Amino acid sequence: MSQRPIALLAALILSACAKPTETNGSNNTAAPAETVVTPLTPPAPGTPGGLPDDRTPLEEPQGLIDPKSTEAAGQIVQSYGALIEQKRFAEAAKLWGDAAMAAAFVDPYKAASELHVQVGKPGDSEGAAGSIYVRVPVVLYGSMASGAFSLSGTATLRRVNDVDGSTEAQRRWHITQIEVASAG
Repeated sequence: MSQRPIALLAALILSACAKPTETNGSNNTAAPAETVVTPLTPPAPGTPGGLPDDRTPLEEPQGLIDPKSTEAAGQIVQSYGALIEQKRFAEAAKLWGDAAMAAAFVDPYKAASELHVQVGKPGDSEGAAGSIYVRVPVVLYGSMASGAFSLSGTATLRRVNDVDGSTEAQRRWHITQIEVASAG
């Protein structure tokens, strides 16, 4: 007996031993099982870990936002959030006043498989020694290898008031720190 018929016989026997294909009641084979992904949702406003429940109606826009206003500071935080959601960390760091502080804040989130930022309404500005500060509520949530996370806190921004000798860069809003903690 030649080797060829033995190989064909072995292939035929092995194929007969293969597990039958399961069907879904029709002549079509069953679709592979899909992984169900639960969407990440941040805490609701007014709940622990959520943004403040501020139901004050927004004012009607009156044209361009004044770059010295608290609304402009809020836009900086929104831009920062959008950049880190897109993992554009180098660009996001430019919105901070200190590159080392920017890196220290974002480094733990670089490994996140999903990262989102919610930004609340900026607070009132406060002045101190030629500088103006504003605090903006934030919520960071997402998922990492260790599981889902949700953190809430405040981004603090600073700009130098129009002081003689200050540079244009100093007179723009920049993030000085972001403090977040688990809501639990």
